Amino acid sequence: MQEQSRSRAVRLDSFGGPEVLEIQEIPVPQAGQGQVRIRVTAAGLNPMDWIMTADADTAARFGLSLPAGFGTDYAGVIDQVGAGVTGFAPGDRVFGGALSRSVADFVVVDPAGGIAANEAHHTPDGVDDRTAATLTIAGRTAAAALAVVGPGPDDTVLIGGAAGGVGVFAVQLARLAGARVIGTGSATSADFLRDLGAEPVAYGDGLADRVRALAPGGVTAAIDLHGMDTVHAARELGVPDGRICTIAAQVDGVSSANGANAAPGALEEIARLVAAGQLRVPIAASFPVEEIRRAAELQAGRHVHGKIVIDL
Repeated sequence: MQEQSRSRAVRLDSFGGPEVLEIQEIPVPQAGQGQVRIRVTAAGLNPMDWIMTADADTAARFGLSLPAGFGTDYAGVIDQVGAGVTGFAPGDRVFGGALSRSVADFVVVDPAGGIAANEAHHTPDGVDDRTAATLTIAGRTAAAALAVVGPGPDDTVLIGGAAGGVGVFAVQLARLAGARVIGTGSATSADFLRDLGAEPVAYGDGLADRVRALAPGGVTAAIDLHGMDTVHAARELGVPDGRICTIAAQVDGVSSANGANAAPGALEEIARLVAAGQLRVPIAASFPVEEIRRAAELQAGRHVHGKIVIDL
């Protein structure tokens, strides 16, 4: 059978919002030395996807230039292996990250390079591709944040933005560590948060008072996944800065977690927990690649409970 020479990829010829996303025909990429090529079946969206392609200055900080691709999380099947690759073979199911290029028929990554968002991991049996395509960015970020605050059975953890993509993982990982979790969200997210194992509390003015009423014994750690409101509430509640973490804001004295700094093996452990049925990933919506703009608009609205996936 003759190998196809052209493939689809979502591309941007100018930086901006979802309106600049286009499906383009490009040459099929080839796996070079130490690389594997994956036939992508699903790509998961994250807020960082549209944030880093919104303007040239932000894109440059991530090493992106035009024309650029879109999306980072992927899952699929290896269909080409370059020279020098060990541990991976054609037909292997894999998932991982391909920085700002995952929404495409094919991605090429270096599975041994040790660089986040240029990686491949074996997809465990029992984890479908849509779910696997949601794990990399959010799972890494949640694991890195939890490593900062180190929750355990004696802790009550306040998680801000708990119903979002990273929150889904952070809440469940904190609960698996034995902690009590209070999660901030909108009124419409309350049942969703309860299903994850968190006690819901409304965000906004008066947050510290509402948390105090829920946990009169105190809060011992906090993770702010949205901005700084949860940081301010945690400080008001007496949480020491050393047990507060942010992912989307810089606050003097408070550690900021980055998924690229997640401990080695953290992502494989998350996939193992999913396969074992101990951690679940709610998928809020899935779209065919032809509807990428609609999917990106929904993601950019920041009110999705769970993850959005693109089917290829």
